[in-house]
Amino acid sequence: MFKKITDKSRDILFMNPTFHIQSNKELYIENCKRIEEYNEVYMRLKSDGLYIQIWGCNLKAFDFRTNGLIIRGKIERIEFLEKR
Repeated sequence: MFKKITDKSRDILFMNPTFHIQSNKELYIENCKRIEEYNEVYMRLKSDGLYIQIWGCNLKAFDFRTNGLIIRGKIERIEFLEKR
């Protein structure tokens, strides 16, 4: 019951992660809480309820402020894993 209420309130308050993709060269993520792992080919990000894994080449993170993040490089794959 509590999970349903929490999920619904996240939807209403726009707290879920939101993605804006420009081709395979740039990704903007809103509501990103933390970068857990980062190198040129792999990034693992933490958001409420999700881990976001990004694979590619020459990945670079920019502008990590106000819970948003811009990733530039050649993005090949994005995976979403639910936290348990």
